[in-house]
Amino acid sequence: MENTVDKTIITVVGKDTVGIIAKVCTYLASSQINILDISQTIVQGYFNMMMIVDMTKADKSFGECADDLEKLGEEIGVSIKCQKEEIFEKMHRI
Repeated sequence: MENTVDKTIITVVGKDTVGIIAKVCTYLASSQINILDISQTIVQGYFNMMMIVDMTKADKSFGECADDLEKLGEEIGVSIKCQKEEIFEKMHRI
């Protein structure tokens, strides 16, 4: 039986402050969401992170996680968005 991965793209954008990565990663770990890949940059004081995560073992639905992360972003002053990989790929196809 093939091992399927439920991939989601998470983007985090906003003014750079201490603890952004820690707070996002703490939420993901506590929700059983595995980080597959991560890229993060800071340009002139603005923080930008893109993560590809595996939600196969997540203890919440995609919608609940997306809502939780959006609220977390508001608390720490950044915008956090989640998209299913297949939707992301269809939207960004050339």
